[in-house]
Parts: sequence; structure tokens; C-alpha cells
Amino acid sequence: MGFHQYHEPPEELSKETRTFARMITSVVEEAEAIGWYEQRISIETDEEAKAIMKNAQQEEMKHFGMDLEFLLRRKPEWRTILKAVLFTKGDIIENAKKGEEKAEK
Repeated sequence: MGFHQYHEPPEELSKETRTFARMITSVVEEAEAIGWYEQRISIETDEEAKAIMKNAQQEEMKHFGMDLEFLLRRKPEWRTILKAVLFTKGDIIENAKKGEEKAEK
């Protein structure tokens, strides 16, 4: 069974680009799983089941973060932008604009 993560012929892509595509796919899959758990948690009435789902969701968030960190280590300009956005106070859009300006320098 083939994967549909490539938009260009895989055999023409470098090993690094194929790895990058797999990691992007992993980020997307982890984000989807986080969302699915959020929906399940919001309607679950059994507290033990809900606790297990919350634990599983935390694991997915950890995986999301690890995947993202992998990508940011390969794209320093992305790290510059996200440093201006994540874990900061203030207007998110303005912070992103400042981060983009820093990345362009």
C-alpha cells in the first residue's frame, strides 16, 4: 500500500526530504489524535475511562512536541518565528509578525 504524503515523485526526493515529509505527516497525525481524544473526553461520563483518555492525549501531545522539535532543528527560521509566538504574552498575530521579521534578517 502506498503513502500519499508526497506531492512529487518520491524517487526524485532526497532522503532528507522524505524524512521531513514523514515527520510532517507524524505531526498531522498526532494533532488529529489530540483532537479525537478531546472530543471523546468531552462526552465521556465514566471517570476512569476519562482519566485514561486524558493520559493518552498527554502522550499524543508529547509526541507532537517531539516531532515538532525534530522539524525545528532542521528549519531554524521556523524556530525563530515560533519563539516569538509560543509561551509569550501579548497579541499572537503581532508576535508572529515580529518573529517573521527576525527570521527574514
